[in-house]
Amino acid sequence: MKQFDYVIVGGGSAGCVLAARLSENRNVQVCLLEAGPRDWSPAVHVPLGAAFMLPSRHMNWAFESEPQAGLRGRRSYQPRGRTLGGSSSTNGMVYIRGNAADYDHWAALGNHGWSYEDVLPYFRKSEHNEGFNDTFHGQNGPLNVAAPRQAFQASKAFLDATRALGLPQTADFNGAKQEGFGYYQTTTVNGLRCSTARAFLKDAEERPNLSIITNAHATRVLLDGQRATGVEYRRRDVTLTVGARREVILSAGTLQSPQLLMLSGIGPGEVLKSAGIGVAHHLPGVGRNLQDHIDCCIAYRSKSSDLVGFSVPGTLRLLGEAVRYAATRRGIFASNIAETGGFWRSDPSLAHPDLQFHFVAALLDDHMRKLHWGHGFSIHAYVCRPKSRGLVALKSADPLAPPLIDPNFFAHDDDLETLLRGFKLIRRMAETEPLKQFVASSLKPADMRTDDEMKTFLRQHADDGYHPVGTCKMGNDEQSVVDARLRVYGVERLRVVDASIMPTLIAGNTNAATIMIAEKASDLIRDDMLGAQR
Repeated sequence: MKQFDYVIVGGGSAGCVLAARLSENRNVQVCLLEAGPRDWSPAVHVPLGAAFMLPSRHMNWAFESEPQAGLRGRRSYQPRGRTLGGSSSTNGMVYIRGNAADYDHWAALGNHGWSYEDVLPYFRKSEHNEGFNDTFHGQNGPLNVAAPRQAFQASKAFLDATRALGLPQTADFNGAKQEGFGYYQTTTVNGLRCSTARAFLKDAEERPNLSIITNAHATRVLLDGQRATGVEYRRRDVTLTVGARREVILSAGTLQSPQLLMLSGIGPGEVLKSAGIGVAHHLPGVGRNLQDHIDCCIAYRSKSSDLVGFSVPGTLRLLGEAVRYAATRRGIFASNIAETGGFWRSDPSLAHPDLQFHFVAALLDDHMRKLHWGHGFSIHAYVCRPKSRGLVALKSADPLAPPLIDPNFFAHDDDLETLLRGFKLIRRMAETEPLKQFVASSLKPADMRTDDEMKTFLRQHADDGYHPVGTCKMGNDEQSVVDARLRVYGVERLRVVDASIMPTLIAGNTNAATIMIAEKASDLIRDDMLGAQR
C-alpha cells in the first residue's frame, strides 16, 4: 500500500483547493482521489455547456431524492459534479459568498473562528476579481471572478423591471450590501469556466509531491481502532488502497461524505446496523441536518430569438455565435445565461434578505430535462434560509450505490409561506413593462389567484436549488460531526472539508463558501501539523 501524508477523497470544489494548498509544502506527500474522470469535456469549459450537463449524466451523478411528501410525492432531482472540479465544473458559475450575518451566526453557535471577520480573508485569498479592488475582494488568488461577457437584452429588461417596482439595486452582492438586484459575478476567465480544477490544480498537478488519481471511487475509510489510516477505493473494477501517515480528509460533498463515513462504520448506529455494517464509532449526527434551497421557477415563452432556445432563426444565430465564440471568447457561448438576479426581504421587518432570485435567459422546465420549441426566459426564487431539515442515509452497504437522499422539503410551513411571497414577486416582475414586452405566455399556467391555488402550484413544481449542505455539521452539540477545526469527533486523523460541515445554509449559491472552507481548512491542517512537530 502506497503511503502519503494526506489522502483527500473528492477532487471537487473543496478537494482541489486542499490538494493545491497542502502540496505547496514540498515536504509532504498528497494524494487526491476523484471518482469521476478528468475534466476533459468541452461542455465543462464552455460556459453555455452547463445547460447541457445539468439534465444529463455527463460528468454528473444525477441523483434522485426519496419521494417528497411536501412535493406531492415527487422525487427531487439532485445533480452533482462527477469530474475534477466537482460541481464547480458543472454549476452555473454564479459567485456568491452569502450574507455576512450567516457566518456570524455560525460563530454564535459556538464555532470559534468562523465569523465573517474570520472568513473574509479566505474569500479574498482565493479570489482574483476583475471588477472590484477593495477591502472585500482579492486580486492575487487563483480563482478568477468576472462580470458577464454577454448581456442579453431580456436580462437588462429584468433589472429595469426591478427598478420600476422600486426594488433596491446593488453593484456588488459580495461587498458592503448584499440586498438588491444587479449583475452576478461569475467564476470565469477569458470566456471560459474557472472551476477549482482549472484555478487550483492547473499548476499544482505538476508538483512531484501531488498524486491525482481519477476514476477512483472511494469505498471506505480504513481504520485502526479509532484512527484513520487510509482509504480503500475501486478503480476499473479493482479494489486498491492508499495509506495516510497524517490524515484522511473527506471532500466528497454533502451527499457523499456522510455516505462514506457510514460505509466506514462511522455514523448513527441504527442506520449502520440496518445496512449490515459494523459500528466502528457511533456518531448520530452523520447524515442529519440536510438543508437545501427550495426553488420555484416560472418560465415564460417569448417571441424574441435573442433568448436561448430552439427555432430556425435561433439555430442560425447559434451557429454564428459559435464562430464568434471561437474567435473572441464572447457572445452567448461565454454566458452562464443566469446573468442577473438579486436578494430581497419579503418582509421589511427582517434584518436580512430571505429570498434570492435568478433570471435565466432560457426556458427551463424540469431542470432542462423537458425541452420546448421556441424561446423564452425563466425567473427563479430561492428560500435563503429554509427551516426544513432532511437527511442522507444508506440505501445499502454497496459503496457504488447512490445514497438515500431525503431533503424533507416544506416540512416546515414557513418555507412554503416564504416561497409564496417570492412566487408573487416573480409574477409582478413579468407583468412590469420593461420585461413584459418579452412575454408571450407562461410555459405552465401561473395565473392562479388565491394563496391556496399558488401553494398547490408550488408543491407541484418547486424543487431543489442544487445547494445541499449540513450533513456533517460543524458544532459542539449531540448532532455535530466535526469540531471547529473540522476534525471528526471520536476518530483521530480524520476530517471533513466541504459544504457538508455548514451548520446552517447561507443566503446564496454555495460554491464560493465551499472554496473558502477549503482555504481555511488548509491553514488549520498546516497549523495542526506544525503543532504536532513541536
